[in-house]
Amino acid sequence: MGSAPSLDERHYVRGGATQTAVKILVVGHFAVGKTTLIGSISEIEPLSTEETMTQAAESVDDLKGVRGKTTTTVAMDFGRLTISDRVVLYLFGTPGQQRFVQMWEDMARGALGALVLVDPQRLADSFPVIDLIEHYGLDYAIAVNHFDGTPLRDEPALREALDLLDDTPVVTCDARDEKSSAAALTTLVRYLLDRTR
Repeated sequence: MGSAPSLDERHYVRGGATQTAVKILVVGHFAVGKTTLIGSISEIEPLSTEETMTQAAESVDDLKGVRGKTTTTVAMDFGRLTISDRVVLYLFGTPGQQRFVQMWEDMARGALGALVLVDPQRLADSFPVIDLIEHYGLDYAIAVNHFDGTPLRDEPALREALDLLDDTPVVTCDARDEKSSAAALTTLVRYLLDRTR
């Protein structure tokens, strides 16, 4: 039986520069757009564990305020985004339902930070997610996923409603749009870099 191939620096070098892999969580409540955001921005075919929702799930998952939701993440989403010759982001999307909370401990291990997606029409649904992120000691940025037809909320009102610290970044994004999703992640990465200096 042959030995497994060893990983050497050639696997981590692009153009002579060593790359740093950064684990980022993409989190949020049920049906907020986590899978969509990772799919819009991943440079590889994203791993998605979307399954068709059943009648049994409809009795557990609150579909109030959710239009056209027919699938749900049952394990995680995964994508990759190279943001420079030196930094590559590994994006892990978590399921938003309370019944999947037991997965969070493993998902949070080794993560540098989290992008918390929120729906401006369902802000209260974000409280348990933010509590979990804070419980695991992760720095985070808030990305308000602006859905079609929803009014924009001003940042001070959002900060107050979500009880955020003054330095927590808040951005508006459209999870369907690659540039918008990239801008939200860039805001998070800049914030994380500032926190480590």
